[in-house]
Amino acid sequence: MDYTTAYQAFFQPTPEGTLSPAPVQEGSPARRLRDAIEPLAMHAVWSRTVNERLAEHGLNFLTAYVWGRAAPMGEPVAPLVASVFAAFEPNLVINLYEEGRRMLGRAELLRLQEEATVESLHSILGEVDVHEVVPALRRAVESADSTGRPLFSGVRALDWPADLLGQLWKACLALREHRGDSHVAAYLNAGFDPVQMNILTELWTGWPLGVYSGTRAWSPEHTAEALNTLRSKGLLDGETLSEAGRQTRQQIEERTDTMEQPLITAIGADFEMVIARLNEWGAACIKAEAFPPDIRKRAAG
Repeated sequence: MDYTTAYQAFFQPTPEGTLSPAPVQEGSPARRLRDAIEPLAMHAVWSRTVNERLAEHGLNFLTAYVWGRAAPMGEPVAPLVASVFAAFEPNLVINLYEEGRRMLGRAELLRLQEEATVESLHSILGEVDVHEVVPALRRAVESADSTGRPLFSGVRALDWPADLLGQLWKACLALREHRGDSHVAAYLNAGFDPVQMNILTELWTGWPLGVYSGTRAWSPEHTAEALNTLRSKGLLDGETLSEAGRQTRQQIEERTDTMEQPLITAIGADFEMVIARLNEWGAACIKAEAFPPDIRKRAAG
């Protein structure tokens, strides 16, 4: 999939009449941080500038996403990468990872990704003052527990960019991966597999059944099995969440939030200022078409 195809698929506006997802409206501080950092954290994935720079070296949208996200961990064996990506069908991740590595070496990928991301952020945000926000986010990154969090640990281990907007991006990406690693632990502990969790999340954030979970490349057989399991547990009412399903998904969110609370504590009294600025800069990225505009995509990750 090239960037143009991805753009056509994901950069559609929120359908008229779509309500802001309940988890966004009712979010805890940990959830508010997650939503605020998402457009900045994923800048290297969605920015046209970054995608075009990597395409010059043979990477398309999907190989750039998988290899680019895995590269901070080093060059682990492909099945390990598939295991930490969790939500995606493993063979898809394995094939894209191996293809990406053949196209471009790790050191060059990381260099190009950082340079293009910084360039893109400067073109969108200009000379915004991040001198208060970056130290607050870095406190959270540098104090966070890395136990059982491979994606977060990989990002944190990278050198901090010299450019402050680059530091903003890295901090947001690290915190995003920290929550993602925590979230996988939370739903596995609750007894759900990735396919079931994709379905619970898409319905919880307001997507119609299959629209979001269908982008993770699981087979119809896996999806049918997941649906049967969720229905047998009383978590679905037709093609929507039952009340029990909504409560179950909320409980998983709360477990994730609990694991993320130390990050909020580290940010401390700067929290509301940080959230306000991140939301402002995230809105600028969405306006510049450097992150999908649909609020459900931002909420679902």
